[in-house]
Amino acid sequence: MRKFYHSLSRTEAEVLLSDWSFWARRNQLAPPGDWLTWAIIAGRGFGKTRSGAEWVRGVAYPKGSTPLMGGTVGHIALVAETAADARDVMVGYGRGPAEASGILQVCSRDQRPTYVQSNRSVTFPNGVVCTLYNGTEPDQLRGPQHGAAWADELAKWQYAVDAWDQLQFGLRLGETPRSVITTTPRPLKLLKDILAEPTTVMTHGITTENRANLSEKFIKRVVDKYEGTRLGRQELGAEIIDDAPGALWSRANIEQTRCKPHEVPQLVRVVVAIDPATSTNEDSDETGIVCAGKGVNDEFYVFEDRSDVYKPAEWAKEAVALFHARGGDRIVGEANNGGDMVEATVRNVEENVPYRMVWASRGKAIRAEPISALYEKKKVHHVGMFARLEDQMCQMTTDFDRKKQGYSPDRMDALVWALTELSSVVVDDDIGGISSVPKPAQTLW
Repeated sequence: MRKFYHSLSRTEAEVLLSDWSFWARRNQLAPPGDWLTWAIIAGRGFGKTRSGAEWVRGVAYPKGSTPLMGGTVGHIALVAETAADARDVMVGYGRGPAEASGILQVCSRDQRPTYVQSNRSVTFPNGVVCTLYNGTEPDQLRGPQHGAAWADELAKWQYAVDAWDQLQFGLRLGETPRSVITTTPRPLKLLKDILAEPTTVMTHGITTENRANLSEKFIKRVVDKYEGTRLGRQELGAEIIDDAPGALWSRANIEQTRCKPHEVPQLVRVVVAIDPATSTNEDSDETGIVCAGKGVNDEFYVFEDRSDVYKPAEWAKEAVALFHARGGDRIVGEANNGGDMVEATVRNVEENVPYRMVWASRGKAIRAEPISALYEKKKVHHVGMFARLEDQMCQMTTDFDRKKQGYSPDRMDALVWALTELSSVVVDDDIGGISSVPKPAQTLW
């Protein structure tokens, strides 16, 4: 093979490099048949992005076409979780060939499109246009028409049902408008409904299929650590895992009370809660940052989950920025992991921000049970979908074992702190239930 490669001219080598059918694994290629939706349900690192980008290139440039010959469709929709993901991941803008597998990276020089950020467009030399959309602004998809679509990480879109529905209404150009979904799965009703449709074909893939193209550090740090855990089965093995038996929350319950921004009443209080990570290395847990509010109807609304792996200065800036963006009344922070350091870190960002320190005297499950009861009473509404947060909630049981599960539910912890602050419920150390005794008055500083 080496001898063969060295025998190629530069032009021949470029042609071979851009021939996806030569390099792809079989389950990265579009299946035959009259399908309308191809769902690639695969683990992290499988090569979903490359598969989606190559499919778009194949629609813009059918095999055998010249650089200026028209594609099979004229307008393609690219829909990601956020606008930044559409730009960075799907288009691959600003990243080198070794850093991304987006459309700009997979196209040969004579096929490479032009990305114009101001109008969210990717235009190929033959005139085929892709327009970028995201799952947090479904109304962007109301009106435009497309002949094909690539939906990336559908299971993470904040307004997945609305965005998917609007996308389907606009898929009306050409003889057979088709869409490709590339996503790590979650047990969402929408995803299950799509997979159940007779016009959908599914490709299943696991992370280790692409081991040859993954760094050994990734294999060691992620695959070896999470393989066999519930989180690993979902994120690496691409299994659709439903609620854990005996979980404190159910997806059906969350779904019943989910609402849209225009359905939120006037708010009387808004808080941002922080559950800081214990370390800042690459294997660190996430810092939970959740914003929630209480309405005039005495019901509660979860607005944002900005949890991620942060350095202390980063999570403090993120929390304060969210506090101001949402017109917050107070920030609350768990002090078990860091004590006064948590408050000091927040005040380094903004000295006079209203802040209250909270301490956890009992386990996560006991703290979570009163908040779970509020959900059972249909008193809590998620404004949109928060996929990772809801995963943690629906896997939280009274005997939750962090080592066995492979992660710490820091997003859920931040949610519990926020709703505890808003609802004035306290955990009784003797019975672990909801106390009707109001919390004592607290000073702001």
